[in-house]
Amino acid sequence: MTGFLRSFRRLLCHRSGVAMTEFALSAPLLMTAGLWGVETANQAIVQMRINQIAVLIADNASRVGENSLLGKAEIYESDINDVLYGAHVQGGDAFEFYDHGRVILSSLEVVPDTENQQYIHWQRCMGQLHQLSTYGHAGDGLDGSLAGMGPPGEEIVAFDDEAVMFVEVAYVYQPLISSAFTSAGTLKATAAFNVRENRDLTDIHQRDPADPDPIASCDKYEGVADYYQ
Repeated sequence: MTGFLRSFRRLLCHRSGVAMTEFALSAPLLMTAGLWGVETANQAIVQMRINQIAVLIADNASRVGENSLLGKAEIYESDINDVLYGAHVQGGDAFEFYDHGRVILSSLEVVPDTENQQYIHWQRCMGQLHQLSTYGHAGDGLDGSLAGMGPPGEEIVAFDDEAVMFVEVAYVYQPLISSAFTSAGTLKATAAFNVRENRDLTDIHQRDPADPDPIASCDKYEGVADYYQ
């Protein structure tokens, strides 16, 4: 019995396992903080890519057009499809942007024969995410109810005989590690550019009416594979 008590007292005074015990107790907290930091950094990177996609599409949409004998650049459905395809290229295959996201491209213009009445002439969309435009739909504003596109009090407006390419992008964040480390939900971004050329604003045309290109209408929720095999 005496030997047992002596061994027990030596065990109580032993300190060689203290560091290991402290590490075992703190490891879950350190791992949780580390994984949360990694997920937060990844979310910031994805948000940056969403912002870049919005700017890319708005910029490209403002530049497309083919000069005609009328002196105004005409745009075609194939041009719009190529612009929207740019989001897939920008995001990359691993991003799977159009599987979890959506792009809404709007042409904000002045109602013909009015001074500055704003309306959305047309919209084109791509992506499987069921996300509606926050700021209006094609045809809105013909009754004079549209102040422009953008947050209330910060609306962007078009000038007479010009157009603004307004882009809305939404993407459901795909966690890198686990949804337990983020509450990001749907990431959004907007961008707008004035049309660069003297554009024919009457409509979006077909290059070959006998063999029309697909129209990325906003009543369809399709990915890039439906337009480019």
